[in-house]
Order: sequence, then C-alpha cells, then structure tokens
Amino acid sequence: MISKNTDLGLLLIRISVGGLMLFHGISKVLHGISFLVDNMGAFGYSVYVGEVLAPIAILLGFRTRIAAVLLAVTCVVAIAVAHAQDIFSISEHGGYANELLMLYLLGSVGLFFTGAGKYAVSKTNKWD
Repeated sequence: MISKNTDLGLLLIRISVGGLMLFHGISKVLHGISFLVDNMGAFGYSVYVGEVLAPIAILLGFRTRIAAVLLAVTCVVAIAVAHAQDIFSISEHGGYANELLMLYLLGSVGLFFTGAGKYAVSKTNKWD
C-alpha cells in the first residue's frame, strides 16, 4: 500500500503557487507598474505585496495562511480590474479564459485552509 505524504504534497503546492506567481511579481519589479498606478492610484503598489512578498512567504512556509489570503485577494483584484471581461469566457483553446488566475486563487485558498505543512520555515504559529 502506498502511504500518503501530505506534507510533501503541500510543499509542491507551495512551490507551484508561490514560485510561479513570483515570476509575475519579478516582471513587475523589473518592468514597472505604471499601468497599474495609472488605473488604480497608489493602491496599484499593493501588487508588490501580493505578487512578490506573499509568494516568497508561501515558498518559505512563513505565515503561509496570511500570505495565502494576500495572494487570493490579489488574484480577485486582478480578475476584477484586468480580466473582468473574461469572467464567463472560454479561451480559443477551449479552457476557461481566467484559468491561470483561478489556479493561483484556488491554490492559495487551499493553502489558507491547510497551512504550509511540516516542510516550512515556520510551523508553530496559528498563521503558519
């Protein structure tokens, strides 16, 4: 019988959600966010929290539940601000038009409920 390794699965989900979202944040650090600030004012700068700091915390397993909420809120705002026209759309390839954002959103919500698991920098706080 194959035994379960939930903690390894949570680590892989953290690497997927946090690691892949971090690329979006790095792109914004390198190329700027003037398009967001133009549309959202000073609130546009919060993208750095949601796409850089939260993914790093998720990757490390530090206050994962808080970081997951921040990432989830970032995804909801991204859908509402930049992808609202695609909420009920199918892509030209047959998938849901917002599927990437939904994967980040639902993955982060899942991490909020589970926490980081034992392969994490911090695992004793209730927000881990």
